[in-house]
Amino acid sequence: MRSILVFLCCFALSDALAQRLSAGDRASLDALQDSLRAMSYDIINGKTESLRQQRNDAFIPQLVNVLKTKYSFYYPFDSIRTMAKVYPKDSSFRIFTWPLESDNSTFRHFGVIQMNTKDGSLKLFPLFDNSDFSRNADTITNNKGWIGCLYYGIIQRHYFNAEYYTLFGWDANSQTSQKKIAEMLTFKNGEPVFGGPYFSFAEDTVPKPTRNRFILEYKRDAVATLNYDPEMDIVIFDHLISETGEDQKRHTYVPDLDYEGFKWKAGKWVHIEKVFHDALQLGKFPIGEPMDKKKVDITNPRTLEDIQAEEAAKKGKKKKN
Repeated sequence: MRSILVFLCCFALSDALAQRLSAGDRASLDALQDSLRAMSYDIINGKTESLRQQRNDAFIPQLVNVLKTKYSFYYPFDSIRTMAKVYPKDSSFRIFTWPLESDNSTFRHFGVIQMNTKDGSLKLFPLFDNSDFSRNADTITNNKGWIGCLYYGIIQRHYFNAEYYTLFGWDANSQTSQKKIAEMLTFKNGEPVFGGPYFSFAEDTVPKPTRNRFILEYKRDAVATLNYDPEMDIVIFDHLISETGEDQKRHTYVPDLDYEGFKWKAGKWVHIEKVFHDALQLGKFPIGEPMDKKKVDITNPRTLEDIQAEEAAKKGKKKKN
């Protein structure tokens, strides 16, 4: 996990930056970003757990102080590549998340929600990872009971005069398994609410109870996807099976080249048992990066065409040599 570099879903905010931030504040944020970048690098790549923890403890208050700069919402922090950033379509808030690895290869996650305020003042909700203390992840929580993960995507839906933000996250989880998570973020009385009865299985052949949060847990070194496909307008994910026939052991689960999904209907994500009924066409579905410490941007989903193009480029180089 030391080499994971995450740079996801940053908006191009140059126009807003010029309009909102003064030249002096922008120069100050440029300098402060350099300091934050150095600390965040050590949070991911520090050789000892104590060093990573120390740098994380220093990073958090400094990030908060930096965000106190008026209209800091319009500063992208795009050089801090170890911190994931997601914005909804309406740009009403943004979420920063990052991981902290322990020496036993387990993780805690940290994050903040920064609201986009009209006067540029700071309104912030810190995210406290409660996953180690929650036996049941199918819950509805606030920012203090957050099920920690690294957010790599967000989509926004409007229904009955309310906004619904579906978040996609990744959790390295343990030495044997990893997780992909889809959950709804809503705001009640201005406060964030994570989870809710938005994942319906009522249309399944055998209907199952609605879930407050959808989680895929699978083998640590397997490749599985959970993401929104804009062309199909659905959430699509790998169908998983146990490679050893031990259905109760999630760390044995791997994709079987079949795909399920969710379709937005009447304010809920309704489960689709089988997305493709014919042969799959290459490049028509997203796939995620494998859990490989030698790779970077492992939570950034890519299409099969992207991967094949990279492989073709590598083969071309070998032929030239």
